[in-house]
Formats: sequence, C-alpha cells, structure tokens
Amino acid sequence: MAAQRFEYKVVYVDFRGRTSVEGDETLIQEGERMTAFGRRVLNGLGTQGWELVAIQHQPMGAAFHIFKRPLAEGQEPEPAKPIKSETVPL
Repeated sequence: MAAQRFEYKVVYVDFRGRTSVEGDETLIQEGERMTAFGRRVLNGLGTQGWELVAIQHQPMGAAFHIFKRPLAEGQEPEPAKPIKSETVPL
C-alpha cells in the first residue's frame, strides 16, 4: 500500500485585509468585516480541497497560512508559478 501523498499551498496574509498566493492577490471588499473576509478566503480554499494545517506568524501582524490536500494516485502537485520579470528596453 502506497503512503498518502499531499500537496501544499502557502498563503501570505497581512493585517490590511490582503492575501497573496504566488502573486495572486485577494483584497478585502469595501464594507466587508475582517472576519467575513477571512471566512470568504478560507471557504474558497476549502471548496478546492485545501485544509489549513499551520500558521507561521510574521512581524507586523502578517502570517503565512499553510494548507495541504491529498494527491490522487498518480497525480503530481501543482507546479509553483514562476516570478515574472520585467525586461527594461535598452
């Protein structure tokens, strides 16, 4: 029997109502409470099968939230998104 395999997602969360996952940002909406914003983000990840497994607090009220979900037999983890570099014309 094969060991259970997982893939992981790291979400950066700051105190201003912003989350970032490899450059894809989600912002708090005007008039939205911080708790509703947090629930919206967590529910969105939960419907994709992600489970919150750890929080790594950072200075100034920010944190990394670490999620995991099981991989199906033969499935590979989502690849990390490359950092887009801007080329400056000469």
